Amino acid sequence: MQTFDLGAEGLRALNSSLHALKGQTNMTAWEVVNPKGAHAIAAGVDAPVDITVRGSTGYYCAGMNKQATIRIKGSAGPGVAENMMSGTVIIDGDASQYAGATGRGGLLVIKGNASSRCGISMKGINIVVHGNIGHMSAFMAQSGNLVVLGNAGEALGDSLYEARLFVRGTVKSLGTDCIEKEMRPEHFEILEDLLKRGEADAKARPEEFRRYGSARQLYNFNIDNASAY
Repeated sequence: MQTFDLGAEGLRALNSSLHALKGQTNMTAWEVVNPKGAHAIAAGVDAPVDITVRGSTGYYCAGMNKQATIRIKGSAGPGVAENMMSGTVIIDGDASQYAGATGRGGLLVIKGNASSRCGISMKGINIVVHGNIGHMSAFMAQSGNLVVLGNAGEALGDSLYEARLFVRGTVKSLGTDCIEKEMRPEHFEILEDLLKRGEADAKARPEEFRRYGSARQLYNFNIDNASAY
């Protein structure tokens, strides 16, 4: 276990050390102490390592993550796991706005609540939220899966493309071109897998969820739909 005191050694030294772990490494377990809400902790990691952050973080923690498993033992500020490529990010607390924004792969797990715009423009990432999500979540989401065990705020899935949204609780309102869709056998399989991987399978069953997706009316510009853009 590599223990790094962020308060004493600084953010630049931490991220430089993590960026040096390209490819395979035997330094596979890292613990970051005294994060004190610092920004961009463990951003740009590209190695199969396990990183535990002992406390809450600021902006863009675990941004652009590839391969790594990053565990935040606290809450995360805006943009956690932004543009994530692969690997896993697990947040024990809450996440601020635009968690998992533009994520292209991997798994983001939020064990508390997520604020507004969770999963905005997601491009293949899987997100599991144990609590609630705020307004405009999954705005312009293109692909991937967003699973919410709690409730969703206003304008869920506005201008959605082909991402799948699964909500167990209530939805305050659906965004433009987002509609409720049938739950087919393949969707139950996807949900069962994500609930297990997201450490939420003891809290919910796939049959308790509803699925939301694109009505596919805004793929191509049509003057009759101009007011909806």
